Amino acid sequence: MLKIYKHTFNPFSENTYVLADETRQCAIIDPGCNNEVERHELVQTITAHGLSPVLLLNTHCHIDHFPGNKFICDTYGLLPQFHRLELEVMYRALDYQGLFGFTLEASPEPANYLEEADEVKFGNTTLKVFFTPGHSPGSISFYSEADKILIAGDVIFRGSVGRYDLPGADGKTLFETITQKLMTLPDDVKIYSGHGPETTVAHERKSNPFLNREFFFAA
Repeated sequence: MLKIYKHTFNPFSENTYVLADETRQCAIIDPGCNNEVERHELVQTITAHGLSPVLLLNTHCHIDHFPGNKFICDTYGLLPQFHRLELEVMYRALDYQGLFGFTLEASPEPANYLEEADEVKFGNTTLKVFFTPGHSPGSISFYSEADKILIAGDVIFRGSVGRYDLPGADGKTLFETITQKLMTLPDDVKIYSGHGPETTVAHERKSNPFLNREFFFAA
């Protein structure tokens, strides 16, 4: 059974997740730690629970989702895995980081890229890769069917959706991603987003105003 440790980092209040199972192997997803205090906090969680990081994953590579990649690589010897379209997104973020007060080093490039229907594994856990573009061109989400957990990045939030007015974003694509892929999952799947609190498929299907096409495209 998966345990999820959540940290909220950097000026964007980005959610970083550590997923671990009974083997104590773990995956680090979207390390947003941007300073020494935040990096120490993440390592402390891993150490306190006796975890062994074996995967570094990114849902996408906007500026708030990869600040800790190089630190994780240097500390645990892990190369990140993300969609190939996000490499350009990451390098673009380095060009404008000064506007947000960031001082980042480029993330190491993946040894391999992730695509729709790939699987990533750690311990006894398998995460399915969903290609979920719209907020970012190469956004992916990670789904544990056994534990009914979806790590969604910035695709959907409790009562909202990811921005689709950014370079490389597309509202129609995001709407289709959410309605045709995420909302077809079972009601009790718990969604862990890149910002804000957790939610469920049932809650969003019932109450998220952006799932109404007219509201979505009028927003």
